[in-house]
Amino acid sequence: MAIDTPRAAAEPAFDRAKALSAFKLGDATFYWLTRASAILVLLMLGGIIISLIIGAWPAMRAFGFEFLWTQRWAPSAHPTPVLGALGPIYGTILTSFIAMLIAVPVGLGIAIFLTELCPPFLKQPIAIAVELLAGIPSIIYGMWGFFVLGPFLADTFEPAIVSAFENVPILNTLFAGPASNLSLFNASLVLSIMILPFITAISRDVFATVPPVLKEAAYGIGCTTWEVVKNVVLPYTRVGVIGGVMLALGRALGETMAVTFIIGNSFRISSSLFAPGTTISAAIASEFAESDGVHQSALILLGLLLFVLTFCVLTAARLMLRRLEKRAGA
Repeated sequence: MAIDTPRAAAEPAFDRAKALSAFKLGDATFYWLTRASAILVLLMLGGIIISLIIGAWPAMRAFGFEFLWTQRWAPSAHPTPVLGALGPIYGTILTSFIAMLIAVPVGLGIAIFLTELCPPFLKQPIAIAVELLAGIPSIIYGMWGFFVLGPFLADTFEPAIVSAFENVPILNTLFAGPASNLSLFNASLVLSIMILPFITAISRDVFATVPPVLKEAAYGIGCTTWEVVKNVVLPYTRVGVIGGVMLALGRALGETMAVTFIIGNSFRISSSLFAPGTTISAAIASEFAESDGVHQSALILLGLLLFVLTFCVLTAARLMLRRLEKRAGA
């Protein structure tokens, strides 16, 4: 075999050490960039926490732990304001709980229908419609709830429920009148519609990851569609489903504008779901612009409480997911 000696001599020799050095430099640069991004997130989170604590400190010093179980909210009271977080905390937890009670079954039902039962020509239109719900601004939901849903509930639905349960113990207190277009129930219903797309979209995506062979085997031994969903699809995707539900719960806890429109912004705690109420986010949104001094500090303290509440919920979700993963691995 002839070798073109002049051409081979003209080509530079491959420097392996230089190439490895370039690769190491690229890897090191990528590593430090990603690490700096992660540290930046932690610094931002720490900065937010410190800012909230500094802003809330005057209220913490003035009211102490009594702020948590005081219901009255009177920033103009003399000689000193009386401010308590019990009403907003109660409204936040109650509206989120009712919204999840409504949205989780409906969202999972839509996801199961899309993946298991829906005709092919309907899958895409329904999926797009659900995803479009997530893109609607929250203030539009609030306006719709105020002008359309609220009057309908107050004129038609709520009077029927009040009359139906007026002689039933406990329920006649839970659904006591008078009907109102500004209430905890109306806010919960709007919240359930707002978080529905998150539960549906995530559940549909994780349901699609179930290997077809598992479902075909279940159908092959005579299982019904319900049995396949209950015994194959849901157990296989439970971690993803719970993650989607917790993501929706976080959205429900922190929603502001839509709830502010239709909850009534009342700090009184009522046993009736048809009574006005408030949430932490709604209270901050409606009063922060006109607040000052200890009043403003109390609103910042409400924000800190919402941050802690959301953090506790997400931590509980992570612990639950970890336990499920360990159980599945075992």
